[in-house]
Amino acid sequence: MITTKYDYLIVGSGLFGAVFANQLTQNGKSCLIIDKRKKLGGNARTDEVEGIHVHSYGPHIFHCNDDKIWNFVNSYSKFNSFVNRPKVCYKGKIYSFPINLMTLYQMWGVKNPEEAQKKIDSVKINIANPSNLEEWVLSQVGEEIYQTFVYGYTKKQWGRDPKNLPSFIIKRLPIRLNFDDNYYTDKYQGIPIGGYTKMIENIIGDVPVELEVDFLSDRDYLSKKANKVVYTGMIDRYFEDCYGSLEYRGLKFETDILNCRDYQGNAIINFTEENIPYTRICEHKHFDFGKQDKTVVTKEYPSNWKPGDEAYYPVNDEKNNNIYSMYKDLCLKENNVIFGGRLADYKYYDMHQVIGSAMVRAKGEIIEK
Repeated sequence: MITTKYDYLIVGSGLFGAVFANQLTQNGKSCLIIDKRKKLGGNARTDEVEGIHVHSYGPHIFHCNDDKIWNFVNSYSKFNSFVNRPKVCYKGKIYSFPINLMTLYQMWGVKNPEEAQKKIDSVKINIANPSNLEEWVLSQVGEEIYQTFVYGYTKKQWGRDPKNLPSFIIKRLPIRLNFDDNYYTDKYQGIPIGGYTKMIENIIGDVPVELEVDFLSDRDYLSKKANKVVYTGMIDRYFEDCYGSLEYRGLKFETDILNCRDYQGNAIINFTEENIPYTRICEHKHFDFGKQDKTVVTKEYPSNWKPGDEAYYPVNDEKNNNIYSMYKDLCLKENNVIFGGRLADYKYYDMHQVIGSAMVRAKGEIIEK
C-alpha cells in the first residue's frame, strides 16, 4: 500500500540519482531513491576491506576542470591528492604510461622531444585515410608502439580485432613528448577521503533510500509513489527491448586479500599482452596512500556481455547507436519520466560528466516549477 506520495521517484542510487535528489530536495521537493542492488552507490561505490577502500566495480579517479562540480563534490567529501600514473607491463617489462618521453626512452633510448619526434616520424606508417583503429594507430606511431600498448589490450577490452573497431575509441589516448606521466590533464584530480560510498551517502543526505527494489518488476505500483520518475537504468530494458537489446562489454573481477604491505607498487598496472586474460591489476590501498599491513588487489577481466549481466561499456558502433536513437525517440513520449546516466543515455561517462548532467536536468525541473 502506498502511504507517502513523493515528487520524484529516483531509480538508481549512483551518482546521477544521488545528485539529482540532492538538487531537488534543496529546492523543496521530496524524493525517494530505490535501487535493485543490496548496497547504494552504483558502480562508483567503494567497500571497506581490511581498512582499505576497495573500488568494487573498477577504479574510479575523480578528475575535472569545472570549478562548480569540483566545489560541489568537495562540499560532501574532502579529496586527497592522488594522481593517476598507471604503468604498462608487456612481455615482462614495465613502461611508463600514458606514452610519454620516459616511455619512448625506455623503448628507443631517445632523450629529448626532438629525438623522440624524429624516431616516431621514421616508424609511423603512411596511411592516407585510416579506416579503423589499427590503421589510425599505425599511422600515428608505427608498429612497435601499437603492439606494445594497443593491440592486445584493445582486443581483450572489446573482444574484437582492432581492425574491426572505429578509431575514435583510441584517439583520447595521449602521446606526449615530455616527461608528464599524469594520465589526466584536468586541473582537479583526487579520490574522496573515506571512499566514494561515504561521499555518495553525504550527497544523498536525508533522502530515503529503499534497496533491493527492482523498478521494472513492479513499475506500475512504484510509479504511483511519485509525480515523476527519474530512471537511470538500461534504456532498452525500460522499453522491454522492443527494438532489441543494446550491446555492452562486461567485466569480471577477481579480488584477493594478500598478506603483504605492497604487491605491485602502484595503483594500476595494465597488462597489454593478448595471452594474459586480464587487462589490469588494481592495488586499492595506493588510491588512499594506505599503510596497512595487508593489501587488496583486483584483476579485471573483460567478458562477453549477455542480457542479465552487469553492463559496463556501451558498444557505440553504428548498429547500436541506431537502436539507441529509436529508444531515445520513445523517451520523448514519456511525459512523466526523466532519463539520465550512462545506462539510460547509452554513453560512457566520466564521473564529473554524470554529475554535470544530473545538475542540468535537475535545474530544468526547478525552472519548470
